[in-house]
Amino acid sequence: MNSIKFFGMIMIAAFITACASGRMSIPDHLSPAELIQRGQEASDRNKYNQALQYYEAIIERYPSYIDEICAAEYEIAFIHYKQKKYETATTELNALLNRYDTPDEELLPPQFKKLAIIVLAKIEGKRK
Repeated sequence: MNSIKFFGMIMIAAFITACASGRMSIPDHLSPAELIQRGQEASDRNKYNQALQYYEAIIERYPSYIDEICAAEYEIAFIHYKQKKYETATTELNALLNRYDTPDEELLPPQFKKLAIIVLAKIEGKRK
């Protein structure tokens, strides 16, 4: 078997594995802003699993980018809220709020704290 055929078979096997696992290949060169943009676009199209993968990539690849981490954590929780996974969303939103319960709170983007509080109130209203 020649090397081109072998390489083609490897690529097909990798594609089938990725499809079967639901994981997509996210290019390594994407910046946090590009990952957030792609996550938003996927979420807007109700492709929540894809969106989650983009947001998770931010957390994995850019752990020192705290603004983007807060955005990703909020978006992940919000997707779970939209999927009616209220317990998961509540846990994730509370974890995000714990980030703000530190002396470094002023260094964090304030909008995600406000949004987390709003979504938690909505979840609480659904429980009543």
